[in-house]
Amino acid sequence: SAEFQEEVKKKDEYLLNLLKDVYVDSRDPSKQVNKGRSLPSKPEERRLTKIGHLSQLDVQTVPKGKISVVEVLTLLSNHQRSPQTWTAEKIAKEYSLELRDVTALLTFFLPFVVEIFPPKDTKALKSR
Repeated sequence: SAEFQEEVKKKDEYLLNLLKDVYVDSRDPSKQVNKGRSLPSKPEERRLTKIGHLSQLDVQTVPKGKISVVEVLTLLSNHQRSPQTWTAEKIAKEYSLELRDVTALLTFFLPFVVEIFPPKDTKALKSR
């Protein structure tokens, strides 16, 4: 153990001379400032929305796998009116969505239902 400690502490002239011959010059690359432009990326695949007469209210294209607010309300309304026609599989194919996402949407999101009840007093309705 003592011999090993001495061997570790002893300088090896040959290795020291080799180390003196090595010269390393390291510099960081200059930083390029990107002014107002985003980094180039893979173009995102998009699809046209299926919103028909409501096109002024929403975006015109959305990324595949995503859906606009107007489309969500439309598909939920269609599914609520005729669930046999507008199944989760058909909605997923129609809107380019994952089946598990559509199933979760139909299970956990309930569309708004507006009900207008007639007044109890029919005289109030006639006086208008």
